Amino acid sequence: MNAPRSTRRSRNLRGFTLIELMVAIAVMALLALVSWRGLDGMARAQSQNRERGDAVLTLQSTLSQWTADLDAITVLSQTRALDWDGRVLRLTRRSTDTAQPAIYVVAYTQRADATGISRWYRWQSPALTTRPQWQQAWDGATAWAQDGGGSNSGNGLRGTELGLVPVDNWQLLYFRNDVWGPAVSAEALTTSTQLPDGVRLVLSLSPGPALAGLLTRDWVRPTAAVAKTTS
Repeated sequence: MNAPRSTRRSRNLRGFTLIELMVAIAVMALLALVSWRGLDGMARAQSQNRERGDAVLTLQSTLSQWTADLDAITVLSQTRALDWDGRVLRLTRRSTDTAQPAIYVVAYTQRADATGISRWYRWQSPALTTRPQWQQAWDGATAWAQDGGGSNSGNGLRGTELGLVPVDNWQLLYFRNDVWGPAVSAEALTTSTQLPDGVRLVLSLSPGPALAGLLTRDWVRPTAAVAKTTS
């Protein structure tokens, strides 16, 4: 005997039970949680990759500038080409603009920035054309390193300061007499070129999510007659 039509209709229109709804909500919540964690992980990975990429580009630019400064060192009478006093490295470099011959004094040092992060810094004087200007800039580079770059100038000479990469420490070695040794002052460089045969830069990069560890960069004077193995 067939069931009444109204009974069949009520069975077909029966909704979800409370338990079924709770199970469905729990499954959707679980899926949402898993999806959120996946998206959060992807966002973190992208942020870390972007931060690391920016740090690598900054480091590459820094090392390129370092090499360009050393390549452009010029030796002039009554001036010093390169000097290291244990705190700041000063060098005299020529301008790359052949139409307007000039020289610059460039300095490198390490100090804490405004946020307390230890950072490697570069300072460059304005274009110089006379020896008194050079002497003022040479002395100004030392004053800049000593006063923490607060005035970004030395002896009244305004220069350009640039914060480079975060470092815990940096070290300089000179290649002289076929051996690497600690960097010395200009007075100790008794060669006619006023330059060592090579300069080794050792940067201790600050630990962080981007870059860390020791980085070594060697520069060899183009006119130096040294052996192939300088390690």
